[in-house]
Order: sequence, then C-alpha cells, then structure tokens
Amino acid sequence: MSSNTHSSRASTSVPMRRIALASLWGTTIEFYDFFIYGTAAALVFGKVFFPGLGASAATAASFATLGVAFLFRPLGAILFGHLGDRLGRKRTLVSTLLLMGSATVAVGLLPTATSIGAAAPIALVVLRAVQGLAVGGEWAGAALLTAEYAPKGKRGLYGMFPQLGPSSAFGLSSATFLVTALTMSPEAFQSWGWRIPFLVSIVLVAVGLYVRLQIAETPVFRQAVARLEQAKVPVAEALRHQWREILLVGGTLTMLFGFFYIGSVYLTSYAGPTPPPATHVGVLGLTRPTILACGIAASVVGAAVVALSALVSDRVGRRRVILVGNLVAIVWGLVLFPLMQPGSALLFGVGLTGTSVCSAIAYGPAAAYLPEIFSTRYRCTAAGMGYNLAGILGGALPLIVAPWLTAAFGGIGVGVYMAALGLLSMVCVLALKETRDVALDRAVVPAPAAVECPSTAAAEPHGAVSSAPAYSNLG
Repeated sequence: MSSNTHSSRASTSVPMRRIALASLWGTTIEFYDFFIYGTAAALVFGKVFFPGLGASAATAASFATLGVAFLFRPLGAILFGHLGDRLGRKRTLVSTLLLMGSATVAVGLLPTATSIGAAAPIALVVLRAVQGLAVGGEWAGAALLTAEYAPKGKRGLYGMFPQLGPSSAFGLSSATFLVTALTMSPEAFQSWGWRIPFLVSIVLVAVGLYVRLQIAETPVFRQAVARLEQAKVPVAEALRHQWREILLVGGTLTMLFGFFYIGSVYLTSYAGPTPPPATHVGVLGLTRPTILACGIAASVVGAAVVALSALVSDRVGRRRVILVGNLVAIVWGLVLFPLMQPGSALLFGVGLTGTSVCSAIAYGPAAAYLPEIFSTRYRCTAAGMGYNLAGILGGALPLIVAPWLTAAFGGIGVGVYMAALGLLSMVCVLALKETRDVALDRAVVPAPAAVECPSTAAAEPHGAVSSAPAYSNLG
C-alpha cells in the first residue's frame, strides 16, 4: 500500500470539518487573547500601567510591552515545535491553548501601577512574554493539523481555516471592546471595564480545549513515527538542512505581519479620540466606538480575502498569490496615510480595510505553503521558526518605530516603511519555489551529501523515496 493511499484513508477516518473547526476555533481564541492585549495597549494601558509618562511616551511604552511577545515567539516556536515534532501536533495545540488562556486571564486580574507601582508594568511584561511563547507554538501546530490531514489538491482550501483565526479574533476583540465602551462611561472603562475582555477568555479557552481534545493525531505524523523518522533535535536538523528556507520564509511573511499589526494596533491609536499636539496618538480625532466598528468591518473583509486567496492558491500556486499581495502592499503603503483625513470615519475605514486586505492576500496560502516547504522530521519546528521570525521583523519592529516615524515625518513616514516591508517580502518569495504539488507524507531522511548536490533528486526514478531534504524536491 502506498503512503499516499494510506494518508488518504487516514484522513477520511476523521471528518475534515472537525479538523477545520479545531484549527479555526483554536487559532481564533489564541489570537483573540493576543489581540485584546493589543487593543488595550492602544486604548488604556498607557494610562493604567505608565501613568507617570507623557501621552506619547506612555503609548510608546505600552506598544513596547506589546512587542515583547514577538521576541518570545521564536522561542515558543522552538519549544513547542520540538514537542510537536517529537510528541505530536495535537499535544502541542492543547498545551499552547492552556498557556495562552492562563496568561490572558492573569492580565485581566493584574493590579494597576497606582496600586502596586513598578511591579505592575513588570508583571505585564512577564505575562506578555508568556503569551508570546504560547502563540509562537500555536500557528505551526494549527497549520500542520489541517495541511497534514487535507487531500493533496485541497491543502489551500483546508489551510484557510487556521488563517481565518486572526481576522476572526481581531473582529471578536474589537466587538468585545466596543460593547464595553458603549455600555459604560470612559472613566469606568479605564478603571475596570478593560478587564472584561481578558476575563471572558476563560470561557472561550474551555470551549477550544474541548474541541481540540476531540481530534486525533495527524496521519502524516503517525506515519513518521511508524517509520522512525522523527528528528532527535528538530531545531538542529532544521537549521542544518533548511536554514535558508527558514530565513526566506521569515522575509516572505514580514509584510503580512507588518500590515496586520499596524492596522490592528497602531492605527487604533493613530485614529484616537484625544489628539494632543505634537504626539503620534489621536491624529484623526475619531471616537473609540467608531474606531472599533471600523475594526470589525475590516476584519470581516479580511477574512473573506483570506478564504479567497487560499482557494485560489490551490489553482495557481501559493507563490503567485503571495507575490500579488506584496505588490499591492507596496502601492498601498504609499497611499494609506495621505488617504486618511482627520475626522473622516469613512476614509479611516477604507484605509484600515485596505491594509487588512493586503495582509490577507498573502496570509491565505501560508498555512499550506510553509508545511509544504519543510521536511516532516522537523516541519513543526522549522515552519514555526520561519513564521515567528516574520513576527519580529513585521510585528515587533513596526510597532516600535511607527510612533517615532510619525513624530519625525508624519504618517507618510510609516507608509514608506510599510512599502519597504512589501518590497522585502516580494524579494524573499521570489527566492523560494512553488510547492503546490509536493506530497507531505513522503519519506524524507536528510543527508549531508544531498545538501551539497541537491540536483541528484532530479535523477531519481518516479516514485522513488528521496534521501534529500524537502527543499530539493520542491518543484
């Protein structure tokens, strides 16, 4: 019996709708936890945890705590990637969900700086680091869950479900904050209302845990265990055999991270309701409910584009779709800030939605693309490392430099920076190969000789098992 036949039968033994639901719900909850922090950082954390700083410095400090998570995401990718490659994808997903949920609820219970002084922001940073570890291991496990179950020609289709998680989470977090903002005074919201979205997370995590416990381990991983193909130290093998692909993947996804987080976090502050002079916050002077409502609308459009781009990638290839997203991003970055005008909710909504669309075009195929690039032996680790490297380049750095670029050059400074991210990602994806037709369940045992002469893969007879790393067989 061929491995492809075995994979097909194993896949059909578990309904794909259950796998899709487990990946979608899990990533939605994990990223909801991640994003409510970002929304709170933009709206209240500066005043709650850094009250002694000025408005601009407090917001910058608040965003800096947000960036801490991105620095810990690669470590989370290595830690949980090791567990995923050694113990299985399912156990990893359960672990990351519990860790993220615990940290999020703890933020909701954290005393403010007024109560415990400097210990408050320190504890906030520690909890944000824990969130970074959890989300660093989450995405790769969820992506592999769908990719390793999905039929070969439909990996883009099923891979879209974990990709819908961030957009769904952004809409859910915006809706939660919108409800609290509309049902209480600004003073009550700043005093205790901001805690509600964090505490609600415990219910969502409980449901997500139940869903994930109902699924079985992926057939591709089970076959790797049966063939004794697991790497002893996945991170070492990944860096030895596919370090180039890890770096290129990080660069390829930098734009989508940058556009997503500038849209979901920085623009929330940029459009803020209280425009003090000579700062980067409150430039557009919009009300908090208006900003959050625009965030919900942008997340709906973004989710639709994620689904469409993932489906299209099954027909034209992952690489082409991601290239289109980066080309659009280069142009959009240059027009975004001149487009948005003070007092115009419509133009802000258009700007936020367009930014979400750029990110979504490139994001849709990613859950199929990354697993197809890396060998099964260390796939969870390598995919997570590449993905979370992009998190640092596109998530942490833009949020740190955006306030200073705006202060020095105005909004156009951030726009040019965003266009540069699109250019970087375009160059990196051009250096990668198309992977749509790669079989995920092929037996791959890396060998140093094959790395030196990857062209030998072309001489193998059809159907032969390659001894080269995964990248030597990528179309």
